[in-house]
Amino acid sequence: MNNRDLQATWAYHNGTKHSYHGVRAIQHLLDWENQPILFKIYSTLEPIPLRRDATHSTVSALEAIAASTSADSDRVPDIRTLTQILYFSAGITKRIAYPRGEMLFRAAACTGALYHIELYLICGPLPGLPAGAYHVGVHDLALHRLRPGDFRAEVVEATGGEPAVAGAPAIVVCTSTYWRNAWKYRARTYRHCFWDSGTLLANMLTMAAAHQVPSKVIAGFVDSATNRLLGLDVEREVTLTLIPLGRAPGRGPRASPALEPLALETVPLSRTEVDYPAIRAMHEASSLTSPEEVTAWRSPGPRPPLPEPSGRLFPLRPIGDDELPRGPIERVILRRGSARRFLREPITLAQLSTILDRATRRIPADFLEPEGASLNNLYLIVHAVEDLPSGAYVFHRDRGALELLKEGHFRAEAGYLGLEQALPADASVNVFFLADLPPILQRLGNRGYRAAQLEAGITGGKLYLAAYALGLGATGRTPFRRLSGGQQ
Repeated sequence: MNNRDLQATWAYHNGTKHSYHGVRAIQHLLDWENQPILFKIYSTLEPIPLRRDATHSTVSALEAIAASTSADSDRVPDIRTLTQILYFSAGITKRIAYPRGEMLFRAAACTGALYHIELYLICGPLPGLPAGAYHVGVHDLALHRLRPGDFRAEVVEATGGEPAVAGAPAIVVCTSTYWRNAWKYRARTYRHCFWDSGTLLANMLTMAAAHQVPSKVIAGFVDSATNRLLGLDVEREVTLTLIPLGRAPGRGPRASPALEPLALETVPLSRTEVDYPAIRAMHEASSLTSPEEVTAWRSPGPRPPLPEPSGRLFPLRPIGDDELPRGPIERVILRRGSARRFLREPITLAQLSTILDRATRRIPADFLEPEGASLNNLYLIVHAVEDLPSGAYVFHRDRGALELLKEGHFRAEAGYLGLEQALPADASVNVFFLADLPPILQRLGNRGYRAAQLEAGITGGKLYLAAYALGLGATGRTPFRRLSGGQQ
């Protein structure tokens, strides 16, 4: 199989859909005695502690969320800035004891609170940190060095010479350890790989913007090259995305040291693991195998437009800049949670407008060119928004307006779409991400399936942050990729 054998995507997509019959007929009981641990732990590597700075950025949360790019100037982040970005993307922000142990809350939400996304750092010499390839230990807030030396040239080659990577002093790598999520979600985990890494990347892009560090999401790379560099067991863990951070003046990285195989011991995730071949098959079918294929894959193509609006349009009415909350993004991330109850009380059109306006601006990504391109369309079911009729809407980003598709009260329908859960029925509004897969796959191949899910995750993560920045609640629901929001 290869990236252009599109049948692979349809086989996976259709094979992992929820259905009325499937949800009720297939009982998947969780084996709590075999639940995977929530961290990847290298048992033989010494930790390099990261000391988090207690100070916050001076950029407001809503300003950082809306930033379409972090910065255009040269910037080499030091270890203090990197620590802030990494901690507020994936760090443990709160601990709560309960009878069976301790519950750890992370900076970014994750399906099932299973936290299968791992972070690695590949960097040249930075202020306070030698060049190397590192694993980011969330459990101990430390780096664990996998390889000494500057291996950025390996990544530059793997990305086909992507300029943002070639000029970056540091590159963060997101991976997924399948089993940590598949324990609960089985073969659907491959969808969650990109939803969950996208939610985390919403934090990372926002934090980078707040600290004026250039950043970009890179989805095009030779998969085997990055996996080999990190010494990943590709039956269990694979690279999902690369995020270059910073921009160094002068020439790019020189040739990397010899790449010897890694055989580093890690703590077993659980007593046994269940294999879901559909996950590995979908990843293999969407992998790129050469720098030339990466370069060709990245060539921009047109985005399928929404039909011209035929229904009533409601222009967004965002809150004025002088009236917006000025709290920093770090404070919002520390406060963020996942709402477990909504009060069925209305939010204002100004609040909804501000959330949509700030969260849907350009995402710096190699698959979203030309500027302003998007693979997803946002549809809404509005239950309780002042000055907005209840009903179903589509969001026209280019017009900054909501088009009313069907007026009415649809709390029951929203609850049904959420697998008959209360949250989407009780929320003030539900946001759905819909992607027209045929033209996306035609342009980007099977890897377009990754890209569409990833963009939805990033935008959903920004909606999450924007809601909390305004003092509202939000929660992500995975069955049909939706963000519910409203008064908690």
